[in-house]
Amino acid sequence: MLGRNGSSATDFILVGLFPGFQHAILLNSMIIFIYILVFLGNVLLIVLIWGDSRLHTPMYILLSQLSLIDLTLTSTIVPKMASNFFTGRKTISWVGCGTQSFFFLMLGMSECLILTLMAYDRYVAVCSPLRYPTIVSPRVCLHMVAACWIGGSVGSFIHTVYPMHFPICGSREIHHFFCEVPVLIRLSCEDTSAYQLVVVVTSIVLLVVPFSLITASYTLIFLAVLRMNSVKGRKKALATCSSHLTAVSLSFGPNIFIYMTFTSSHSPEQDQALWVFSNILTPLLNPLIYSLRNKEVVAALMKLMGRCGAS
Repeated sequence: MLGRNGSSATDFILVGLFPGFQHAILLNSMIIFIYILVFLGNVLLIVLIWGDSRLHTPMYILLSQLSLIDLTLTSTIVPKMASNFFTGRKTISWVGCGTQSFFFLMLGMSECLILTLMAYDRYVAVCSPLRYPTIVSPRVCLHMVAACWIGGSVGSFIHTVYPMHFPICGSREIHHFFCEVPVLIRLSCEDTSAYQLVVVVTSIVLLVVPFSLITASYTLIFLAVLRMNSVKGRKKALATCSSHLTAVSLSFGPNIFIYMTFTSSHSPEQDQALWVFSNILTPLLNPLIYSLRNKEVVAALMKLMGRCGAS
């Protein structure tokens, strides 16, 4: 059954980003500009890592996966948001909503696991340097990366299919700029308290446990760094780990607040502000955090620029 503008009765309506904001055109234009920078920055970082044999190490393999996740995550959200705003067509189909929710959750879950692996990689490199080549070899790293993607995909499939089948009795208007589980189940006229508990448990497994492991890893790393005799080695380890900790804080902080206080009364504006920071601004900052503070990446960039200049 079709409604006005050819929309189906099963379509959802995305209200958009801060719908009451007076300068909406400027805001959405800024988001698109940031998205372009995110796209270019993360593509460049991936090209540098896979194009320079010196960067074919576990740490940079994991970093390339983080860039791929950030690149894909923003591409899942921003183009649809921009299209809805500038065309005035705010609808999204039931299938499109489920697809967007699936990819968002898959990438988010995979990112949590990748960041945990990055902390483990740095822990082994600093605390057990002699055993590092055998414990975290490139082959083992690739297997762990594959496990992260598979785990994220399975978890996302479960948390997409189940809530998409909750009955919706009233308005199908989503007070958000993309389809996501917490805002979807608010539309349901069925008691979702049991599923909300499942979401909290999943959040503990995928957010609190990884964050605790990351915190423990970096605590042990800092203790090991303080015992180093080499000032140069100490500075290098601290620079690498501090950049990782910055990325972890930017990624985990907003998500823990949103999902661990799932049953509380978040306003739509609060949720949207947190999602913009976590899923649009953070992917922009990650390439800067890792490239500007990393001599190997900067050297690879200089090498690439030299090739382009020579050609």
